[in-house]
Amino acid sequence: MSDAKTQIDETVKANDVVLFMKGNKTMPQCGFSSRVAGVLNYMGVEYNDVNVLADDAIRQGIKDYSDWPTIPQLYVKGEFVGGCDIITEMTLSGELDQLFEANGVAYDKDAADKIREANG
Repeated sequence: MSDAKTQIDETVKANDVVLFMKGNKTMPQCGFSSRVAGVLNYMGVEYNDVNVLADDAIRQGIKDYSDWPTIPQLYVKGEFVGGCDIITEMTLSGELDQLFEANGVAYDKDAADKIREANG
């Protein structure tokens, strides 16, 4: 399991935005992963996607790494942000915009506003 932890740690630290998910950004394999990837894709965020279904050690390892029991998991600048519910809430409140801005992560503000309009 230490190999998985090392791989996870290196991935999280080497990329500004990482989404550990079921499937990948172009073909999510669960509704929760699809929702978070959809938000990031729509907002034009460049991110690294890690398919936890491809490696059982990573699938369990990410839960241990974050001490968070569910997938997907979003990391920004090495910090765990949350899963689907948290990302959805942060998107709708504008907190996700603020997090991206504070960390120098490029995103489409108009797209973020459209998400809020459609769900307001």
